[in-house]
Amino acid sequence: MPVTPELSAGAAGKAPGEESLAPQQTRIMGRASYFLAWFGGCVSIGTFAMGSSVVGTLNLIQATVAIAIGCFVIGIALALNGAAGYKYGIPFMVQARGAFGFAGTRLPGLVRAVPAIVWYGFQSWIGAGALNMVSTTLFGFDNLIFYFVTFQFLQIGLSVMGFQGIKWLENVGSAFILASLAYMFYATVQRYGDELSANLLTMEGSWGLPFWGATMLFLGIYSTMMLNVSDYSREHKQGTGAGLLTTIYAMSILPCTLFMGLIGFMVSEATGTADPIQVFTNAVDNTPLLMATLLFIAFAQVTTNVLNNVVPPTYVLMDVFKMKFRTATILVGLLAFATFPWKLVQPDSAAGLQLFVQTYSAFLGPIFAILVVDYFLIRRRTLDLDKLYDENGPYRGVNVAALIATVVGIVAALSFSSVSWYASLIPAGATYYLLMTHWAPCQRFRQ
Repeated sequence: MPVTPELSAGAAGKAPGEESLAPQQTRIMGRASYFLAWFGGCVSIGTFAMGSSVVGTLNLIQATVAIAIGCFVIGIALALNGAAGYKYGIPFMVQARGAFGFAGTRLPGLVRAVPAIVWYGFQSWIGAGALNMVSTTLFGFDNLIFYFVTFQFLQIGLSVMGFQGIKWLENVGSAFILASLAYMFYATVQRYGDELSANLLTMEGSWGLPFWGATMLFLGIYSTMMLNVSDYSREHKQGTGAGLLTTIYAMSILPCTLFMGLIGFMVSEATGTADPIQVFTNAVDNTPLLMATLLFIAFAQVTTNVLNNVVPPTYVLMDVFKMKFRTATILVGLLAFATFPWKLVQPDSAAGLQLFVQTYSAFLGPIFAILVVDYFLIRRRTLDLDKLYDENGPYRGVNVAALIATVVGIVAALSFSSVSWYASLIPAGATYYLLMTHWAPCQRFRQ
């Protein structure tokens, strides 16, 4: 078959901002760089809110173990679903064509894009709030809307540089992020230590369903990235085994998730608030240190947004509407304005974000299971790239088997909402495998 323009585009080198859906030929991240990219990209204020949401349910030890388990499950899941992108250099939207069909990929694309844009707006509002607090304290200028708009356009400007810009932003910022998180944790314990020791260490807590529900909440923050991990693994230079890749994922995510989750958990127990800006304004008495902490919060939102919340919906727009990378990136940044993030930082926001994570995880889990089953059991880790880029080939239209399996997984997940992601995996994966191997209408998608 003739080579499509989309496929042939991957043969050339890649300049900043010139991302494409073609197989990645120029890979820019070695092991250290890839580790630091994930480390810097996982400082999510959403993790702070998830820590707040389990107050009263778990004690400090249980919360710590729940976060650790969640991170290691994430590491395994990222290595599994990122295998196709790592081997073939293809992004998530291309990977999904074999399972869902060219038209059918709009479902997983939409399911992945919407949470990303919501988190983009939420974290941008948090970052703007931190900058506004710095401005108010140092200069007496208080205008949160101004900083929100300015901060968002700054992130859009950084995002249009693509993975070349992401690589250096994440790598350079990682040391600052680690030092800041360690200090924030220390400041929290120093300020609220008495209240914490009286409550969090002595309460009985639960090792049952609430505990496993907590592991899923911290896992759920990254369930979006588990879906489109091929968008990132295609940038990692080849030669890293599956075991080492799993370790890179888990150990890069664990420190930030552990620090942020426990900080949110502890300060919410001590103060009753889930707003990180208010918490650290109260916890840090030294003005220069408070300014550094607030600047860290702002910077961390940038590193997380450009990696986690810009790339996925951008690739979806590129696939569905045939946009250029830079155009799609700008549109994603503008859409984040429409998420009304100020509603998500209200005092009761932790419960709302918990419900949000549980709900979208119910949709993301089945799709993750289908992609893993498709690559490892149906394709046996062998893909035909020509067919994945041929709109008129065997993967044209919609694969009904994937849609049915997705619905089955969603029903199972919503039936056990507290562990929705876990509950969806086996029903969705098993349904997809049985339909693909025993149902005649799926025959052309098995090619």
